Amino acid sequence: MSEQVKQKESLFSPKNRKLITNALGKENPITVQVLGICSALAVTAKIEPAIVMAISVTFVLAAGNVLISLLRNTIPQRIRIIVQLVVIAALVILVDQVLKAYVYDVSKQLSVFVGLIITNCIIMGRFEAFSMANKPWPSFLDGIGNGLGYGLILVIVAFFRELLGSGSILGWKVFEAIGLYDIGYKNNGLMILPPMALITVGIIIWVQRSRNPELIKD
Repeated sequence: MSEQVKQKESLFSPKNRKLITNALGKENPITVQVLGICSALAVTAKIEPAIVMAISVTFVLAAGNVLISLLRNTIPQRIRIIVQLVVIAALVILVDQVLKAYVYDVSKQLSVFVGLIITNCIIMGRFEAFSMANKPWPSFLDGIGNGLGYGLILVIVAFFRELLGSGSILGWKVFEAIGLYDIGYKNNGLMILPPMALITVGIIIWVQRSRNPELIKD
């Protein structure tokens, strides 16, 4: 019994837990590493597609990290990028087919951006920087952590864009329910446009770095 407890503790050791928690804060792939910005701008006009994209990227990243980690000692160095792209493409095709089968309307909203997960630099970056040099379990946690960190920013941006741009959250008319329209408020259509996604991400980066001065490099 003690051996099982020790094994469980090692699986969720402080070092392993940091693989998840760090990516949610001081090592966030979007706000700190400035990766994956394109989809953050493209799919955050509403929360629902942002959540689905976040889940999709997290799955591809976690599963891909594990596969690359398992194969890392058998992949010839000269073709490693090709192998990584093949792994990502296979997982993205799987995700795309599942979305079309079960959430077709959201799949249509995401359009080509599901396919463009293949080119998401967060995924290639984690393959190269982490899973090519680590065992499957830490690689899995690293994938989950970075996927959640990516998804967190997407959902935050989508929350403000949908709320201020459409007056709703997940289709529920918030501003109508609290009577803001009755006193003359009108939806801010500018929030729906892509530039506001960039500005919102910029504000999040500014807030995070102002609270964590160590993230600012000379």
